Amino acid sequence: MQSYSFRWDIVPRNFGFLADGIGMTLFLSVVTLIVATVLGMVIALMQMSRFRVARIAALAVGEIIRNTPILVQLLWVYYVMPIVFNIQIDALSASILGLSLYSAVFISEVFRAGIATVPVGHREAAQVLGLTPLQSFVRIVGPQAIRSVLPPLAANFVQLIKYSSLASVISVSEVTRRGMELSSSTFRPLEIFTFIGLIYFVICWPLTHSIRIWEARLARR
Repeated sequence: MQSYSFRWDIVPRNFGFLADGIGMTLFLSVVTLIVATVLGMVIALMQMSRFRVARIAALAVGEIIRNTPILVQLLWVYYVMPIVFNIQIDALSASILGLSLYSAVFISEVFRAGIATVPVGHREAAQVLGLTPLQSFVRIVGPQAIRSVLPPLAANFVQLIKYSSLASVISVSEVTRRGMELSSSTFRPLEIFTFIGLIYFVICWPLTHSIRIWEARLARR
């Protein structure tokens, strides 16, 4: 290390190349959060369903996802799923699907916990008023649960930003993949990956800090 000659100019000279990767990282994270939120709600409703088959299916999916590594899941979606189902899937779509399924299982628990905070009496009152289960959820349960659900959802978004780096393994051109490519051509991994680590910190730390402030304010209310 004492004889190492730092070349920090490698970063600004290739910033455009890395910036495209940062944009892909954010795009991948946002799209995955949207898909995972929808899937998480579906899984949560299945878990709370009165139909046993739906509950068993949701439980099975949750157990499989939680007890296998996310990297293995991404590789399975990208390499195995096309063979099993005879379909074509590109790296970006495989990343979105794999990350979404993984996050959806944990987001479903967030939704279940949020719905559980709604007093049972409110749901019973909705039934007395003759509201359908969907109307009860939209008008009574959902608006009350959303306040307790939003901070954990935001925390999941931070996790997704970090997990998106795994998409580099299947050649998605997010910032980590761009860093790997640049490092192999310039032989400057120290400068490049230090910068990439800093980028993740700059993105994630303000979000994490904001979530803590948000949760503290909700707790005081």
